[in-house]
Amino acid sequence: MARIQVNPNRMELLKLRKRAAIAERGHKLLKDKLDELMKQFMVLVQESRELRREVESRLADAHLIFAIARSEAITEEVEESLSVPTVSLEVEVERANIMGVRVPHFEVRTEGDFDCYSFISTPFSLDAALLNYRDLLPDLVRLAEMENNVSLLAQEIERTRRRVNALEHVLIPSLRETIVYITMKLDEMERSYRTQLMKIKSMQEEAASR
Repeated sequence: MARIQVNPNRMELLKLRKRAAIAERGHKLLKDKLDELMKQFMVLVQESRELRREVESRLADAHLIFAIARSEAITEEVEESLSVPTVSLEVEVERANIMGVRVPHFEVRTEGDFDCYSFISTPFSLDAALLNYRDLLPDLVRLAEMENNVSLLAQEIERTRRRVNALEHVLIPSLRETIVYITMKLDEMERSYRTQLMKIKSMQEEAASR
């Protein structure tokens, strides 16, 4: 691990020890955050998978009923019946917070009704298909929200993991190695200084005894 290039003195040693303590606290906080993000991520992944299975099953049923409706009516009649919709849809986007990650929350608001056509000229199966589509809409929006949030959490997990790894495998080892290096240098300088003092004292004692 590369040692940080600093002057080996006590001032730098104190700075590095303080920096190492901050880095270790930051590493612990980020590690705790990463663990909690993973928990939230796994819960959200499981919920989104279950919702997707349910939505896909219900959507397949709705498609089948709509296909039956098209087979029971003339194509032009179906297209004409659906050409002038009377329902307006609005999606409001709010923001929620999951472990510091800002994620969107969708609220769907609809006005009007789906029955924008004459029931006389269309088969009952068309009504059933449109009812299924209408009932599916909130879950489709919810699924889009959940899968988007899964993606956002995955990105935050990757960013947090990189920061944890950088602290754990690069910065903190470099700080520790540099602290050890400076401590050894200071000890070496201290021993050298004491040796010099002892020599000077010995020379003074020899001079005094003559």
